Amino acid sequence: MLSRDGVRESFGQDLSPPDNDLVYATRGATQGAILSTPIGKAAWHNRPSWFIIASNDRMIAPDQERTTADRMKSKTITLPTSHLPMISQPQKVADFIAEAAASIEQRDS
Repeated sequence: MLSRDGVRESFGQDLSPPDNDLVYATRGATQGAILSTPIGKAAWHNRPSWFIIASNDRMIAPDQERTTADRMKSKTITLPTSHLPMISQPQKVADFIAEAAASIEQRDS
């Protein structure tokens, strides 16, 4: 669990104070089991994937994000954001998701 200062300084450091307060009030603890649950077959092995790299992330090292995206052969976008690009840059995230959805529709038609 992150303290209020931890959320403001390291989780959502690029968010407005009201957004940071909302994140602090609504986030939950990471469930430990999720980190150790084996995955039988990851979809990215045989399906296209997309990955947002948050270059100012203080929760997951951006180099680790890049390595993971490369391993998955993901189409990537790098945004100069905290761990929460969907809040700090929602339009860019939405556009990236729409691009992904459109490419899947084209592939499947």
